[in-house]
Amino acid sequence: MKNIKAVDKSESSSRLPRDIHKNMKKNEFSTPLRYNLKKALNAMIAALLVVVLVWLSVLRLSISFDFGFISQFRYRIFQGFLMTIGLSIVSLIFSLAIGVIAALGENSKILFLRYVSSIYVAFIRGTPLIMQIYLFFYIIGSAWGIDNRFISGVLILSLFEGAYIAEIIRGGLASLEETQLEAAKAVGFTQAQTIKTVILPQLVANVLPSLTGQFSSIIKDSSLLSIIAVIELTQTMREISSLNFRLFESYLFLGVLYLCLTLPLSFVSKYFERKFSYEH
Repeated sequence: MKNIKAVDKSESSSRLPRDIHKNMKKNEFSTPLRYNLKKALNAMIAALLVVVLVWLSVLRLSISFDFGFISQFRYRIFQGFLMTIGLSIVSLIFSLAIGVIAALGENSKILFLRYVSSIYVAFIRGTPLIMQIYLFFYIIGSAWGIDNRFISGVLILSLFEGAYIAEIIRGGLASLEETQLEAAKAVGFTQAQTIKTVILPQLVANVLPSLTGQFSSIIKDSSLLSIIAVIELTQTMREISSLNFRLFESYLFLGVLYLCLTLPLSFVSKYFERKFSYEH
């Protein structure tokens, strides 16, 4: 009997860790699933509240929507959509170049370059974009014979966004640890090797999520170029609404089109934030 009890005890004690391991595996699987379901449910409730609020507002104003004009002006809307994408991509490339130069200038040991970069960043960040559009297009652009509205729009957006990108890059450079640069020198890395293997990988990880979000800002800020008659998405919808007098429908559809561009970028930015914060 004693032997039987001893065997039972040993079997139950060996079974116990296996049961605990199985329960841990179940919890590991169920916890993320439960969390994702909770997130999805809360997002749906929030979206439903927004829809209900808008719908109640529409009912109170007795507005009837008619989106039939979309098919009538689909080619024109598509051209404006492509113009917005083109403006944003070209402006992103130039603003990245300007931002890198300005960030390096702010960290430069040459006092003149540091002052020029700091004044540029302070002026752009401290004044509204609409003022800069009028200043650069009607005064500086006219003085230097820049009449092409697309080129003017790209230059204005690039200068505006470049100041914000400069601060993003400057912050990324400031976050680099001096000990790693000293370690690179200690092992005999050249300056080029240090930049390639130590500075650039960390800098990209630090600034990429913010740069992705900044691209979303470029897309939204491009709508202000409609005030100088750049035929991008906002200007296109403004012209269409003046023809069919469907102001609410035109601007609601405009918002949907901008969301189609900016929401994916928002998800990408959050993905990079999670990825690089995890790796660090």
